[in-house]
Amino acid sequence: MAFPHRPDAPELPDFSMLKRLARDQLIYLLEQLPGKKDLFIEPDLMSPLDRIASVSILKQHEVDKLYKVENKPVLSTNEHFMHVRWCLRRRGSMEVRRYVSCDEWAFSLLPLDVDLLSMELPEFFRDYFLEGDQRWINTVAQALHLLSTLYGPFPNSYGIGRCAKMSYELWRTLEEEEESETKSRRPEIGHIFLLDRDTDFVTALCSQVVYEGLVDDTFRIKCGSVDFGPEVTSSEKSLKVLLNADDKVFSEIRNEHFSNVFGFLSQKARNLQAQYDRRRGMDIKQMKNFVSQELKGLKQEHRLLSLHIGACESIMKKKTKQDFQELIKTEHALLEGFNIRESTSYIEEHIDRQVSPIESLRLMCLLSITENGLIPKDYRSLKTQYLQSYGPEHLLTFSNLRGAGLLTEQAPGDTLTAVESKVSKLVTDKAAGKITDAFSSLAKRSNFRAISKKLNLIPRVDGEYDLKVPRDMAYVFSGAYVPLSCRIIEQVLERRSWQGLEEVVRLLNCSECAFTDTTKEDRASSESLRLILVVFLGGCTFSEISALRFLGREKGYRFIFLTTAVTNSARLMEAMSEVKT
Repeated sequence: MAFPHRPDAPELPDFSMLKRLARDQLIYLLEQLPGKKDLFIEPDLMSPLDRIASVSILKQHEVDKLYKVENKPVLSTNEHFMHVRWCLRRRGSMEVRRYVSCDEWAFSLLPLDVDLLSMELPEFFRDYFLEGDQRWINTVAQALHLLSTLYGPFPNSYGIGRCAKMSYELWRTLEEEEESETKSRRPEIGHIFLLDRDTDFVTALCSQVVYEGLVDDTFRIKCGSVDFGPEVTSSEKSLKVLLNADDKVFSEIRNEHFSNVFGFLSQKARNLQAQYDRRRGMDIKQMKNFVSQELKGLKQEHRLLSLHIGACESIMKKKTKQDFQELIKTEHALLEGFNIRESTSYIEEHIDRQVSPIESLRLMCLLSITENGLIPKDYRSLKTQYLQSYGPEHLLTFSNLRGAGLLTEQAPGDTLTAVESKVSKLVTDKAAGKITDAFSSLAKRSNFRAISKKLNLIPRVDGEYDLKVPRDMAYVFSGAYVPLSCRIIEQVLERRSWQGLEEVVRLLNCSECAFTDTTKEDRASSESLRLILVVFLGGCTFSEISALRFLGREKGYRFIFLTTAVTNSARLMEAMSEVKT
């Protein structure tokens, strides 16, 4: 399921300009220091720098040696050296040492694919959602300002979450200060939607089952690339592979449910063999044409096919070893609210067997959010078992998870039904003033079950869900659950506002921070109005990207994704953990 675009699908803007801008500015900074120079690069910047400027480009501008900044002395023989690091606003800061000076490398957006832009800010999630640090809001506003300068204004804006609202307001201020620049531009993107990660923790905590998501969960995709080890490459060497639309094999399976991938790859292998076999009946002229025009492409496709088959086999081995089916069954039970006792026992067993400290935390958080907090007895019991099994050094992690609303304890009387009735009373209460007190007691509550019913997140299917021909976005979780974040986006776009979703907004504890801003659309083409930029603040998963690509194909939209970083359940838990793995 490559999600071939409908014939009437709008064209995507060309985001390679963003890479060129970052590269040109880097070159400009390098040229400010004539002669040979060494480059000292912070570890977090290695991958983004690699995507923006190759080693050969750096060499052309007299960069002699590249060093990763580590806690050990390095002897530089050159007169000049440059230290590339992230400064406060997350723009590359270049310190040029001899006589120390500091320049800014204004890089904030990295195109990872034709429809995916990343700010490469993995620390955003912890900084904002745990520590309340608002320093990155300016960076987000600047990135949005850059996009509107290059691609024209966005006629329709929507958002939900405190961070989304603050980022939007600061961005609008920047736009008003320099309005003449963008006002005359014709809009290329008709809609922008800003969404805070904490409006939907559940989706990010679920195991991924689309191919790209599974590759990320298993091997870790970093800055659009993955390191496939010897178990995948069938050789002694590891290989760094760029995963994007240019990989013709990957582009056809990336959004596919994993159960369909092997069948697709084996069919592809048969087709490839048939193309090779055509050589047998060729005369010399035909053979010459085949070698000059087709052979190189076939060899490249064969290489990619071998890699993805190797990746699938490696994923299968790992998932079979950890009894993935049983894990998925438990997750689905939690999402649907069935067999909670059995699910809790499964988590206890997981902790007792010391399967993985990060995985055990993830399951506890999923149980907590879907149940609106754990009953005090279960919270204390699971916490005690976890600390006994994995060590008391994890104690601070529990405090972090509680603070972020990921793993909480129900207050006495706060059973699920009690909370839901409290919320439904509020929803029917028109007097806004009366809401404040009652809502403060619901702070950090997820109300997942009530939201799930309202938005029909758990599909009711007669018989088995057909994963080969998906009917809705739930296919990204095997038909068990429609990602909440994606459903919110779908519903708001359908209505062009939050009207009719007031109860959902209140259940999300976002009454003060859901917004819509639409302007006259007379200057926007019908094509641009079918392009939607979705901004995930705190990270987005490949499952959400696949779900929205599916929605786009169904509705005739095209989605563009801008995220502070690509995330998954393990990264989320690691960001909250005080024990570094």
